[in-house]
Amino acid sequence: MDGFSLSLTEAVCLGASLGLSGVFFYLHKQSRKTVKKLENAPHLSIDGKLKDLLNVTPGGCLQYVVVEGTVKPVDEPLKSQFHKEISGVLQKFTIKEHRLVWSNISRTWMESERILHQRLNMVPFVLVGSDQAAVKVQSPLQADGVYTEITNEKFHLASYGLGDLVGIYLSGEKSKGHLEIEEMLKVGTTLTGIGELTLDTDGTLTLRPPSDNSPYFLSLADFETLRNETDTIAVWWKALAVVSALAGTAVLFWAALRFYRTVQVRWKQEREIREFARQQAEAARLRANRANAEGPQDGANSNHVENVCVICLSEPRDCILLECAHVCCCYVCFQALPQKTCPICRQNIVRVLPFYQP
Repeated sequence: MDGFSLSLTEAVCLGASLGLSGVFFYLHKQSRKTVKKLENAPHLSIDGKLKDLLNVTPGGCLQYVVVEGTVKPVDEPLKSQFHKEISGVLQKFTIKEHRLVWSNISRTWMESERILHQRLNMVPFVLVGSDQAAVKVQSPLQADGVYTEITNEKFHLASYGLGDLVGIYLSGEKSKGHLEIEEMLKVGTTLTGIGELTLDTDGTLTLRPPSDNSPYFLSLADFETLRNETDTIAVWWKALAVVSALAGTAVLFWAALRFYRTVQVRWKQEREIREFARQQAEAARLRANRANAEGPQDGANSNHVENVCVICLSEPRDCILLECAHVCCCYVCFQALPQKTCPICRQNIVRVLPFYQP
């Protein structure tokens, strides 16, 4: 479209909006796909009938199922470092440093954190149901969802010496302290597992990540809570995609509005030019008729110097500027004015009429 253009900022905003809309919509579709998979997944009880079901299933595999059972270690469980009475099958120990970093832009201290140390211990475990039937859980670290509980959390404040204060002043970084966190998947916890269920050759039931790359879940929450959380995430991704698309639409609308205003100004100028030309031709015709009626007169050009345009100093003054009614320039110079104000009195020009001196 002739004359339609985007500024660099508008182009960047539009590109970012389109890109983010695509990403958010893709994430929304993936989340909705996960929700449908969860809704269609069969709920199986861990009991003696589960092995019989897999024996008659082709390949001894159910691709996506929901099971729920109690966590039980296969071997000796892990003990908490801080509470000896707590035992579990998965233990994660993390040390985080909380810091204050000086920002030269905002002229304030900004809080940040980083992981100084992380250790993970795990023993094989199963989910036990009724009749002492058990399902072995494979690759729990690949699962989504919250399946650990914080068993200890302690913050150690940092202490400063004179040398530390000098270092803080020079580096612009100040440590607030260290946070120790211990998380465990406790023995006896009721756990919801969603994944691929297989019957191994040794008769062991195993829950593992799906072979079709569907989401693998282990969660302390029940199935309905997990499904609702996934559905809420899908709704949020959709909302973000809509907001991002609306932002891009707003950029396009603003550019189109600016273009429309430019076209309006151009149409107005063209109308003014046509109207001035019509009035100029009409004035010339009336002047010619009057000259023919009065006959030739001497000294018709004697006032050319006094009637010259004050801007170009070459063409005669041929227009009246309204509302101030000054006759001071030619129409070509009027069109070239950067601001539509009278060169004499600086009042705004609202209309222009052709003028001929007799």
